[in-house]
Amino acid sequence: MDEDLPPLRPARLDEAEAIGALMRASIADIFPRYYDERQTASSVLYVGEVDRMLIADGTYYVLEVAGEIVACGGWSRRDRLYTGSGNGADDARLLDPATEPARIRAMFVRDDFTRRGIGRAIIDACQDAARREGFRTLALMGTLPGVELYAAYGFAVTGDDVEVQLPDGVHLRCKPMARPID
Repeated sequence: MDEDLPPLRPARLDEAEAIGALMRASIADIFPRYYDERQTASSVLYVGEVDRMLIADGTYYVLEVAGEIVACGGWSRRDRLYTGSGNGADDARLLDPATEPARIRAMFVRDDFTRRGIGRAIIDACQDAARREGFRTLALMGTLPGVELYAAYGFAVTGDDVEVQLPDGVHLRCKPMARPID
């Protein structure tokens, strides 16, 4: 991460509105390079949702510059793979670190802060924390804008592309990815 940037820190619940605004702005600016107008608009509504459980668990990080959150992302020890998937009965179930992967979740960077190592720093923080809890693998459902970062970090595609259906019926092509924890 650029040396002139402050360190990541855990997100706070009182920042949920600012985090949501960052998510939606990042989607609106970056998704059009990978998805069509309808997919981008739907993603702003349904992918750009804050998962308060991640914040409450202390597994969600932000980068704040000049009083503004410019990046966010985290990991989960719970069974929900991504927000926008609807609510499942097992979403809060704790994963078994010996047999299940920790989940990388909800990574967003403001467009003017991309390509500065922030995404890599977030994944580093997630991997370190998941390792401390005994996890041996990280998994995620990558939207197309994140695939290049995840691949550069050592994530491999683990199956066929997935057409994720958002609540309004719009589909997003995503890639299931995983990597062992170093």
